[in-house]
Amino acid sequence: MTQDFGKGFTVANLKNMRQFYLTFPNSYALRSELSWTHYRLLMRVENENAREFYMQEAVKSQWSTRQLERQINSFFYERLLSSKNKVQVAQEIQTLEPAKKPEDIIRDPYVLEFLGLSSNDDFYESDLEQALITHLQKFLLELGRGFSFVARQKRITFDGRHC
Repeated sequence: MTQDFGKGFTVANLKNMRQFYLTFPNSYALRSELSWTHYRLLMRVENENAREFYMQEAVKSQWSTRQLERQINSFFYERLLSSKNKVQVAQEIQTLEPAKKPEDIIRDPYVLEFLGLSSNDDFYESDLEQALITHLQKFLLELGRGFSFVARQKRITFDGRHC
């Protein structure tokens, strides 16, 4: 299959694909918000109701794969079912793993003193790009044999279009 379709058809991957088909036979029930890694974690949950719960919660709460794995391993579904105070158990997730905000993902400010740029507040993107590529080029050349710096910019063609 690798010769016909390319990489990704190892024995382990084929077993995962088969397990995916057996676990989620109804393709209309799949959620586009979840990644393959999410589904690989969900396939390990044997209880169908628990699996459905984790799937819905992962989408609703925008859980990362680490969050989903943590909830599965801590038996969140089972704890929620057996709890008398379901609200408190549900809020426990938010205290342990608060929802991500854009400020958590985008760092501000970036510390780039290693680039040797003058310390002013406004840079052009091209200046930053030049400094980063120059630093990366020097680093790769220091590594010696087996490493190569091909070009500062490389044109990529995809479906006949230049990206």
